[in-house]
Amino acid sequence: MIKRLSALVVALGALFVSAPTATAYEPVNIVHTERVQVGPYGLTVGFSTWPVRALQSLDFTFVPDDGIAGKSGTLRQVHQGSEQAENPRRGRNAPLARHPRKRDVWGLDIHSLNRPGEWSLVFSVDGPAGRGEGTLSGIQVLDQPGPPLALSWAVSALPLLGLIGFLAVAWRRTPNERYEPVAI
Repeated sequence: MIKRLSALVVALGALFVSAPTATAYEPVNIVHTERVQVGPYGLTVGFSTWPVRALQSLDFTFVPDDGIAGKSGTLRQVHQGSEQAENPRRGRNAPLARHPRKRDVWGLDIHSLNRPGEWSLVFSVDGPAGRGEGTLSGIQVLDQPGPPLALSWAVSALPLLGLIGFLAVAWRRTPNERYEPVAI
């Protein structure tokens, strides 16, 4: 009984000690902003890293001049090298939602643009002044940081391949004896 109680106390203590760090999110640090006119609405687009690199996660914030109260909108991301729109919702206009860590603005959390080149963000905002559309064009996305993806995946797969080889050798060295039940 004492062992179980002490184990419970230790588990609850570990929970309470780790809870403040688990719930603490780093703030959204915007290092670069661009302005776009979306019909009657002015919109500030913020980037958490600049310059933007392909496949690098960053935060986007979208802040209308008068706040997001009473407004709704959509976002479409367009790569200039292709005719197809790219967005988090696969080919449709994605609704603008509150940023998960900065609740007073719209935004995308840890989002990445999947290839280098020139990108455009196409906005549509509905609000008290009516519907507005606008485009932020000319966003240059640089090449992916770090080594190429194929090399990264190959290096990260080496431990798995080593484990599979180890298990194959251990299985082959295990004696293959059949045990017969003994009648008593």
